[in-house]
Amino acid sequence: MRSIWTGAIGFGLVNIPVKMYSASERSELNLDMLDKKDHSRIKYQRINEKSGKPVDWDGIVKGYKYGDDYVILDDKDFEAANAKKTKTIEITDFVKEEEIDSIYYETPYYLEPDKSGVRAYALLRAALQKTKKVGIATFVMRSKEGLAILRPSDKVIVLNRIRFAEEIRDPKQLALPEEAEIKKAELDMAITLINQLTSKFDITAFKDTYTEQLMNVIEAKAKGKKTTAPKMRVVHSSTTDLMSQLKASLGTGTKKKKAS
Repeated sequence: MRSIWTGAIGFGLVNIPVKMYSASERSELNLDMLDKKDHSRIKYQRINEKSGKPVDWDGIVKGYKYGDDYVILDDKDFEAANAKKTKTIEITDFVKEEEIDSIYYETPYYLEPDKSGVRAYALLRAALQKTKKVGIATFVMRSKEGLAILRPSDKVIVLNRIRFAEEIRDPKQLALPEEAEIKKAELDMAITLINQLTSKFDITAFKDTYTEQLMNVIEAKAKGKKTTAPKMRVVHSSTTDLMSQLKASLGTGTKKKKAS
């Protein structure tokens, strides 16, 4: 793996030199955009709006429009804004992980200690494991300040970016049902169904089966075979039939095959 950020974890007066690595990768197929006429690949270019000519990455700078002109910024300017935040994952608080709503979670990264920070890294990891707490931290990466939690996962400390409160939309904008009249028998039946389908969570039991099935379609078409999609129709059941639907669900006695 190639590191995407180098800096240090700030833990009180302790600095732990670390490198950051992406902890996730996408599982879907890499599909190209093609011209429908001749199947040529579609290219995306960065075009100068005045000259109409493409611009290479090394010819691009970042700028902020200030008045009628642009102020050009380089890496030193971003560091000058707050040198500490651009180089330090500063832990400011410790909380119980269950206090953080899952809606705030974003992207996970692995943190690897530099040779000079191995003992301090192990100490922080052990302290987090013992207290069952996570560290709340802020840092700047790619000119954007991020909020994150640091938590131990086996031998590695994982940094999980989390969203700021202002980044979450208000669900009041949605057309949600008011408190509905729920019959006790229906609620008891629903709870029974939940208990029947309850098991210990095992992430390895969930697989991306759609990508595999899509690959089967691609291989069939490559061999000149025709593919037909099964006809699916969404049926909107009447809510008055809830009890019979729940009873039928319980009657199956088995769980649905797990897939993500």
